[in-house]
Amino acid sequence: MAYVQVEADDTRMEEGPEGLQFKSFLGAEGAAPGVGQNPPRSAGVGNTDRRYLSDEQRKGTGGFWTIDYYQPYFDIDTKTVLRRCYTTLLPHRASTYLSTHLNPPDLYGPFWTLTTLVFALFLSSSLGASIAHYLSFSSPSPTSPTSPGGTADGTPDTQYDYDFRLLSVALTLVYAYGMAVPVLLWAGLRWLGVGEWSVVEAVGVWGYGQFVWIPVAVLCVIPVPIVRWALVGVAFGMSGWFIGANVYPILASAEAKATRLLILLLAALHFGLAITFKVLFFSYYVVDKIGGDIVIPGGDVPSGAGNGTVAGRWL
Repeated sequence: MAYVQVEADDTRMEEGPEGLQFKSFLGAEGAAPGVGQNPPRSAGVGNTDRRYLSDEQRKGTGGFWTIDYYQPYFDIDTKTVLRRCYTTLLPHRASTYLSTHLNPPDLYGPFWTLTTLVFALFLSSSLGASIAHYLSFSSPSPTSPTSPGGTADGTPDTQYDYDFRLLSVALTLVYAYGMAVPVLLWAGLRWLGVGEWSVVEAVGVWGYGQFVWIPVAVLCVIPVPIVRWALVGVAFGMSGWFIGANVYPILASAEAKATRLLILLLAALHFGLAITFKVLFFSYYVVDKIGGDIVIPGGDVPSGAGNGTVAGRWL
Protein backbone atom coordinates (compact mmCIF):
# COMPACT_ATOMS: atom_id res chain seq x y z
CA MET A 1 0.00 0.00 0.00
CA ALA A 2 1.44 3.39 -1.00
CA TYR A 3 1.03 6.55 0.93
CA VAL A 4 1.15 10.02 -0.62
CA GLN A 5 2.06 12.95 1.52
CA VAL A 6 -0.25 15.96 1.10
CA GLU A 7 0.98 19.30 2.25
CA ALA A 8 -1.33 21.10 4.59
CA ASP A 9 -3.10 24.12 3.14
CA ASP A 10 -3.27 27.14 5.38
CA THR A 11 -6.75 27.96 4.06
CA ARG A 12 -8.19 24.47 4.57
CA MET A 13 -11.36 24.17 6.55
CA GLU A 14 -11.16 23.06 10.12
CA GLU A 15 -12.37 19.61 10.95
CA GLY A 16 -15.45 19.07 12.98
CA PRO A 17 -19.10 19.98 12.54
CA GLU A 18 -18.66 23.34 14.22
CA GLY A 19 -15.81 24.37 11.99
CA LEU A 20 -17.35 23.51 8.63
CA GLN A 21 -17.64 26.42 6.27
CA PHE A 22 -19.38 26.57 2.91
CA LYS A 23 -18.58 28.81 0.03
CA SER A 24 -20.69 29.36 -3.08
CA PHE A 25 -19.06 29.75 -6.47
CA LEU A 26 -22.34 30.58 -8.26
CA GLY A 27 -22.21 34.30 -7.56
CA ALA A 28 -24.94 36.53 -6.21
CA GLU A 29 -27.40 35.66 -8.96
CA GLY A 30 -27.03 31.91 -8.70
CA ALA A 31 -27.01 31.57 -4.94
CA ALA A 32 -29.85 29.57 -3.49
CA PRO A 33 -32.63 31.54 -1.83
CA GLY A 34 -32.06 31.97 1.86
CA VAL A 35 -28.21 31.75 1.68
CA GLY A 36 -26.59 35.15 1.96
CA GLN A 37 -29.50 37.05 0.46
CA ASN A 38 -33.22 37.61 0.68
CA PRO A 39 -35.45 35.39 -1.44
CA PRO A 40 -36.75 37.05 -4.63
CA ARG A 41 -40.38 38.18 -4.79
CA SER A 42 -42.62 37.16 -7.58
CA ALA A 43 -43.74 39.93 -9.89
CA GLY A 44 -47.14 41.38 -9.27
CA VAL A 45 -47.50 40.08 -5.70
CA GLY A 46 -48.23 42.48 -2.92
CA ASN A 47 -49.32 46.07 -2.78
CA THR A 48 -45.83 47.46 -3.35
CA ASP A 49 -45.40 45.57 -6.64
CA ARG A 50 -48.70 46.86 -7.96
CA ARG A 51 -47.86 50.37 -6.74
CA TYR A 52 -50.97 50.56 -4.59
CA LEU A 53 -48.80 52.39 -2.08
CA SER A 54 -47.97 55.07 -4.62
CA ASP A 55 -49.02 57.82 -2.24
CA GLU A 56 -46.17 56.95 0.08
CA GLN A 57 -43.74 56.39 -2.77
CA ARG A 58 -44.21 59.56 -4.80
CA LYS A 59 -45.63 62.22 -2.49
CA GLY A 60 -43.63 65.38 -2.02
CA THR A 61 -41.91 66.60 1.08
CA GLY A 62 -44.47 69.25 2.06
CA GLY A 63 -47.93 68.93 3.52
CA PHE A 64 -50.96 68.02 1.43
CA TRP A 65 -51.97 71.70 1.33
CA THR A 66 -48.76 72.69 -0.46
CA ILE A 67 -47.85 72.53 -4.14
CA ASP A 68 -44.73 70.49 -3.44
CA TYR A 69 -46.89 67.64 -2.19
CA TYR A 70 -48.64 67.22 -5.57
CA GLN A 71 -45.70 68.10 -7.82
CA PRO A 72 -44.49 64.48 -8.30
CA TYR A 73 -47.90 63.49 -9.70
CA PHE A 74 -47.54 66.07 -12.49
CA ASP A 75 -44.01 65.02 -13.40
CA ILE A 76 -44.83 63.08 -16.56
CA ASP A 77 -44.08 63.56 -20.25
CA THR A 78 -46.68 64.10 -22.95
CA LYS A 79 -45.82 60.87 -24.77
CA THR A 80 -46.69 58.79 -21.70
CA VAL A 81 -49.95 60.68 -21.21
CA LEU A 82 -51.01 60.09 -24.81
CA ARG A 83 -50.13 56.40 -24.56
CA ARG A 84 -52.23 56.08 -21.42
CA CYS A 85 -55.10 57.86 -23.16
CA TYR A 86 -55.35 55.70 -26.27
CA THR A 87 -54.74 52.53 -24.26
CA THR A 88 -58.14 53.10 -22.65
CA LEU A 89 -59.67 52.49 -26.09
CA LEU A 90 -58.34 48.90 -26.12
CA PRO A 91 -60.78 46.69 -24.18
CA HIS A 92 -58.38 43.75 -23.86
CA ARG A 93 -55.93 45.90 -21.89
CA ALA A 94 -58.45 47.30 -19.43
CA SER A 95 -57.98 44.62 -16.75
CA THR A 96 -54.21 45.22 -16.54
CA TYR A 97 -54.31 49.00 -16.85
CA LEU A 98 -53.64 49.72 -13.17
CA SER A 99 -50.67 47.44 -12.77
CA THR A 100 -49.14 47.85 -16.24
CA HIS A 101 -50.03 51.17 -17.86
CA LEU A 102 -50.92 53.40 -14.89
CA ASN A 103 -47.67 52.63 -13.10
CA PRO A 104 -46.83 54.97 -11.48
CA PRO A 105 -50.11 56.95 -11.42
CA ASP A 106 -50.32 60.64 -12.23
CA LEU A 107 -52.77 63.52 -12.02
CA TYR A 108 -51.58 65.51 -15.03
CA GLY A 109 -53.22 63.25 -17.61
CA PRO A 110 -56.62 62.94 -15.88
CA PHE A 111 -56.80 66.70 -15.31
CA TRP A 112 -56.17 67.62 -18.94
CA THR A 113 -58.38 64.79 -20.20
CA LEU A 114 -61.34 66.10 -18.22
CA THR A 115 -60.57 69.71 -19.14
CA THR A 116 -60.37 68.85 -22.85
CA LEU A 117 -63.67 66.98 -22.56
CA VAL A 118 -65.37 70.06 -21.07
CA PHE A 119 -64.40 72.25 -24.02
CA ALA A 120 -65.11 69.47 -26.52
CA LEU A 121 -68.67 69.12 -25.21
CA PHE A 122 -69.33 72.86 -25.32
CA LEU A 123 -67.75 73.49 -28.72
CA SER A 124 -69.35 70.49 -30.41
CA SER A 125 -72.74 71.32 -28.95
CA SER A 126 -72.50 74.95 -30.03
CA LEU A 127 -71.29 74.00 -33.50
CA GLY A 128 -74.02 71.42 -33.91
CA ALA A 129 -76.69 73.86 -32.78
CA SER A 130 -75.44 76.57 -35.13
CA ILE A 131 -75.42 74.12 -38.06
CA ALA A 132 -78.99 73.09 -37.24
CA HIS A 133 -79.99 76.75 -36.99
CA TYR A 134 -78.45 77.49 -40.38
CA LEU A 135 -80.07 74.49 -42.06
CA SER A 136 -83.43 75.40 -40.56
CA PHE A 137 -83.51 78.63 -42.54
CA SER A 138 -81.59 77.51 -45.61
CA SER A 139 -84.69 76.90 -47.76
CA PRO A 140 -86.07 79.93 -49.68
CA SER A 141 -89.08 81.57 -48.10
CA PRO A 142 -91.68 83.90 -49.58
CA THR A 143 -90.74 86.66 -47.17
CA SER A 144 -89.16 89.87 -48.31
CA PRO A 145 -85.55 90.80 -47.53
CA THR A 146 -86.75 93.13 -44.80
CA SER A 147 -89.07 90.70 -43.08
CA PRO A 148 -88.12 89.17 -39.70
CA GLY A 149 -88.05 85.67 -41.19
CA GLY A 150 -85.08 86.03 -43.52
CA THR A 151 -83.79 87.37 -46.80
CA ALA A 152 -84.89 86.54 -50.32
CA ASP A 153 -82.22 83.87 -50.76
CA GLY A 154 -83.28 82.11 -47.57
CA THR A 155 -80.36 83.25 -45.39
CA PRO A 156 -81.49 83.99 -41.83
CA ASP A 157 -81.25 87.62 -40.85
CA THR A 158 -80.69 86.76 -37.16
CA GLN A 159 -77.47 85.38 -35.74
CA TYR A 160 -77.35 82.30 -33.56
CA ASP A 161 -76.84 83.07 -29.87
CA TYR A 162 -74.50 80.65 -28.16
CA ASP A 163 -75.62 79.34 -24.80
CA PHE A 164 -72.61 79.78 -22.54
CA ARG A 165 -74.54 78.20 -19.69
CA LEU A 166 -73.71 74.85 -21.27
CA LEU A 167 -70.04 75.51 -20.53
CA SER A 168 -70.70 75.76 -16.80
CA VAL A 169 -72.96 72.69 -16.97
CA ALA A 170 -70.27 70.70 -18.75
CA LEU A 171 -67.66 71.87 -16.24
CA THR A 172 -69.80 70.78 -13.30
CA LEU A 173 -70.78 67.41 -14.75
CA VAL A 174 -67.35 66.38 -15.97
CA TYR A 175 -65.39 67.35 -12.88
CA ALA A 176 -68.03 66.04 -10.48
CA TYR A 177 -68.03 62.63 -12.17
CA GLY A 178 -64.34 62.50 -13.06
CA MET A 179 -62.94 63.64 -9.71
CA ALA A 180 -65.57 63.76 -6.98
CA VAL A 181 -66.95 60.26 -7.63
CA PRO A 182 -63.58 58.43 -7.47
CA VAL A 183 -62.53 60.36 -4.36
CA LEU A 184 -65.79 59.50 -2.61
CA LEU A 185 -65.50 55.87 -3.70
CA TRP A 186 -61.93 55.66 -2.42
CA ALA A 187 -62.92 57.22 0.92
CA GLY A 188 -65.86 54.83 1.27
CA LEU A 189 -63.72 51.79 0.53
CA ARG A 190 -61.09 52.90 3.02
CA TRP A 191 -63.80 53.26 5.64
CA LEU A 192 -64.97 49.72 4.82
CA GLY A 193 -61.42 48.42 5.14
CA VAL A 194 -60.66 48.04 1.44
CA GLY A 195 -57.45 49.99 0.96
CA GLU A 196 -55.71 48.23 -1.91
CA TRP A 197 -55.48 51.31 -4.11
CA SER A 198 -54.65 54.97 -3.67
CA VAL A 199 -56.80 58.00 -4.30
CA VAL A 200 -54.45 59.01 -7.14
CA GLU A 201 -55.10 55.68 -8.87
CA ALA A 202 -58.86 56.13 -8.43
CA VAL A 203 -58.79 59.59 -10.02
CA GLY A 204 -56.48 58.29 -12.74
CA VAL A 205 -58.86 55.49 -13.71
CA TRP A 206 -61.87 57.80 -13.91
CA GLY A 207 -59.98 60.61 -15.61
CA TYR A 208 -58.37 58.52 -18.33
CA GLY A 209 -61.61 56.53 -18.67
CA GLN A 210 -63.43 59.61 -20.03
CA PHE A 211 -61.02 60.01 -22.93
CA VAL A 212 -63.36 58.17 -25.33
CA TRP A 213 -65.94 60.94 -24.97
CA ILE A 214 -63.62 63.48 -26.63
CA PRO A 215 -63.67 61.99 -30.17
CA VAL A 216 -67.34 61.10 -29.70
CA ALA A 217 -68.15 64.73 -28.87
CA VAL A 218 -66.45 65.85 -32.08
CA LEU A 219 -68.25 63.25 -34.21
CA CYS A 220 -71.63 64.13 -32.70
CA VAL A 221 -71.59 67.34 -34.73
CA ILE A 222 -73.04 65.14 -37.50
CA PRO A 223 -76.75 66.16 -37.70
CA VAL A 224 -78.06 62.59 -37.83
CA PRO A 225 -79.86 61.45 -34.64
CA ILE A 226 -79.29 57.71 -35.08
CA VAL A 227 -75.55 58.27 -35.59
CA ARG A 228 -75.37 60.32 -32.41
CA TRP A 229 -77.22 57.65 -30.45
CA ALA A 230 -74.82 55.01 -31.77
CA LEU A 231 -71.77 57.11 -30.85
CA VAL A 232 -73.08 57.75 -27.34
CA GLY A 233 -73.74 54.03 -26.93
CA VAL A 234 -70.20 53.16 -28.01
CA ALA A 235 -68.68 55.70 -25.60
CA PHE A 236 -70.92 54.48 -22.78
CA GLY A 237 -69.91 50.86 -23.35
CA MET A 238 -66.17 51.44 -23.76
CA SER A 239 -65.73 53.78 -20.80
CA GLY A 240 -68.01 51.64 -18.64
CA TRP A 241 -66.07 48.47 -19.45
CA PHE A 242 -62.76 50.21 -18.72
CA ILE A 243 -63.86 51.53 -15.33
CA GLY A 244 -65.56 48.27 -14.36
CA ALA A 245 -62.55 46.16 -15.28
CA ASN A 246 -60.35 48.22 -12.97
CA VAL A 247 -62.78 48.76 -10.10
CA TYR A 248 -64.47 45.39 -9.73
CA PRO A 249 -61.28 43.51 -8.65
CA ILE A 250 -60.90 46.06 -5.85
CA LEU A 251 -64.50 45.59 -4.74
CA ALA A 252 -64.21 41.80 -5.00
CA SER A 253 -61.31 41.80 -2.55
CA ALA A 254 -63.57 43.11 0.23
CA GLU A 255 -64.69 40.68 2.91
CA ALA A 256 -68.27 41.96 2.79
CA LYS A 257 -69.84 40.59 -0.35
CA ALA A 258 -72.40 43.38 -0.31
CA THR A 259 -69.58 45.75 -1.27
CA ARG A 260 -69.69 44.30 -4.76
CA LEU A 261 -73.15 45.80 -5.17
CA LEU A 262 -71.45 49.18 -5.43
CA ILE A 263 -70.70 48.29 -9.03
CA LEU A 264 -74.45 48.58 -9.72
CA LEU A 265 -74.50 52.09 -8.27
CA LEU A 266 -71.50 53.05 -10.36
CA ALA A 267 -73.17 51.61 -13.47
CA ALA A 268 -76.29 53.68 -12.77
CA LEU A 269 -74.21 56.84 -12.40
CA HIS A 270 -72.36 56.07 -15.62
CA PHE A 271 -75.61 55.48 -17.50
CA GLY A 272 -77.04 58.74 -16.14
CA LEU A 273 -73.97 60.61 -17.32
CA ALA A 274 -74.29 59.21 -20.85
CA ILE A 275 -77.98 60.14 -21.08
CA THR A 276 -77.23 63.62 -19.72
CA PHE A 277 -74.54 64.14 -22.34
CA LYS A 278 -76.94 63.05 -25.08
CA VAL A 279 -79.81 65.25 -23.96
CA LEU A 280 -77.86 68.41 -23.16
CA PHE A 281 -75.10 68.39 -25.77
CA PHE A 282 -75.95 66.02 -28.64
CA SER A 283 -79.63 66.66 -29.35
CA TYR A 284 -79.69 69.33 -32.06
CA TYR A 285 -80.97 68.46 -35.50
CA VAL A 286 -83.27 69.85 -38.16
CA VAL A 287 -86.93 68.82 -38.27
CA ASP A 288 -89.72 69.84 -40.59
CA LYS A 289 -92.03 72.50 -39.30
CA ILE A 290 -95.47 71.12 -38.54
CA GLY A 291 -98.51 73.33 -38.90
CA GLY A 292 -98.79 77.03 -39.53
CA ASP A 293 -97.88 80.00 -37.43
CA ILE A 294 -100.51 81.45 -35.13
CA VAL A 295 -100.98 85.17 -35.55
CA ILE A 296 -100.98 86.96 -32.21
CA PRO A 297 -102.63 90.41 -32.20
CA GLY A 298 -99.94 93.01 -31.71
CA GLY A 299 -97.12 90.51 -32.26
CA ASP A 300 -94.59 89.99 -35.04
CA VAL A 301 -95.68 88.90 -38.45
CA PRO A 302 -95.03 85.16 -39.02
CA SER A 303 -92.13 84.49 -41.33
CA GLY A 304 -93.92 81.87 -43.42
CA ALA A 305 -96.93 79.65 -43.74
CA GLY A 306 -95.50 76.43 -42.38
CA ASN A 307 -93.31 75.53 -45.36
CA GLY A 308 -89.92 75.96 -43.68
CA THR A 309 -88.01 73.97 -41.13
CA VAL A 310 -86.95 74.67 -37.57
CA ALA A 311 -84.05 73.60 -35.43
CA GLY A 312 -85.15 70.78 -33.17
CA ARG A 313 -83.71 69.72 -29.86
CA TRP A 314 -85.03 66.32 -29.00
CA LEU A 315 -83.76 63.08 -27.60
